[in-house]
Amino acid sequence: MDSTNTQTQQFLDKGWTRFPPSPELDAWIAAARPAAAAVATSPEHSDWHRHGGTWFVGVNALPNDAAGTLREGPPLAGPAVDFALGLTAPYRAAWDKGQVSICFPGYPQRDPDQSEASHRYRLVRDAAHVDGLHAEGPERRRLVREFHGFILGIPLAAVQEGHSPVVVWEGSHHIMRAAFANALRGVDPALWADVDITETYHTARRRCFESCKRVEVTTAPGQTYVIHRLALHGMAPWTAEAGAPRTVIYFRPTLPDPAAWLADDVETPE
Repeated sequence: MDSTNTQTQQFLDKGWTRFPPSPELDAWIAAARPAAAAVATSPEHSDWHRHGGTWFVGVNALPNDAAGTLREGPPLAGPAVDFALGLTAPYRAAWDKGQVSICFPGYPQRDPDQSEASHRYRLVRDAAHVDGLHAEGPERRRLVREFHGFILGIPLAAVQEGHSPVVVWEGSHHIMRAAFANALRGVDPALWADVDITETYHTARRRCFESCKRVEVTTAPGQTYVIHRLALHGMAPWTAEAGAPRTVIYFRPTLPDPAAWLADDVETPE
């Protein structure tokens, strides 16, 4: 079985796959490093420093265009990019502005306005979540406000064990898809964003914790990964004694049709 088929099968089965370095993406990463550093030190984005200054969240803070390109930089291209875009065919969407996620030694510290339960969940369960589900109101009811096509993670340097790698619960996308499909059955997809799926989500999440393998995704320089849009994932605490901050750029293009969010996965062509 060739590498493309292996990656496709791993993605479909486990909900994530990793890609080796490529010249195209190496060039993009080189251009992204100074752009990400500028974002992190900009007063405009100072509110993104969270958890006692140990995580710069940086959602949609990267100044890329709709093609993923940074000003005067190379195109966002390479096998990982082609694979990710192929997953959403024929629902092609413009690239969102990338998230600049920078984690520092000591993550996570507790913020003054953070509850003990919330902080403990981040420590013990890696703040595990499914992207696009928002917690709203005083009771933090869960609603699907963003219908992402996939999660493309582009580390700007190696991410070693202990340096807060992303965490994925393998196979969790199958559990989440079945649970959400049951909860939203008979509802017009145009109205899905208004359906309270709190209990459905919490029950499915518990099942994932009980039955899915937790995997920390470390990367060598230039490696990238794609995570399924419905996969339960999070970020591990920083357990190493020291080290340089780790930076990952995340892209989550929005699907133009909410119904595509629960559609069967497209097997990307070789």
